[in-house]
Amino acid sequence: MRVTSLVLAVAGALAAAGGAQAQDVLKAKGCLGCHEMDKKKVGPAYKDVAAKYKGNKDAEATLVAKLKEGKGHPKVTATDAELKECIKAVLAAK
Repeated sequence: MRVTSLVLAVAGALAAAGGAQAQDVLKAKGCLGCHEMDKKKVGPAYKDVAAKYKGNKDAEATLVAKLKEGKGHPKVTATDAELKECIKAVLAAK
């Protein structure tokens, strides 16, 4: 019982740390100027993006490609790792 609780606590802390790092990248790249997690600004809310791509196994690759190529969204200058981290955080939005 204690081991399970410890594993869940560590997993939760790691997920929170990854989410915080993604937030830093979203802010640094200017994403939060047009998007918010829960409400539409210039662009859609991240929770709406997550709902649109829910269950789509190709969502991460599709969104990374759109951001890198500037298709349907202004081109984003970021590393693949940064983009993937941010997309994972966006797709996890509720």
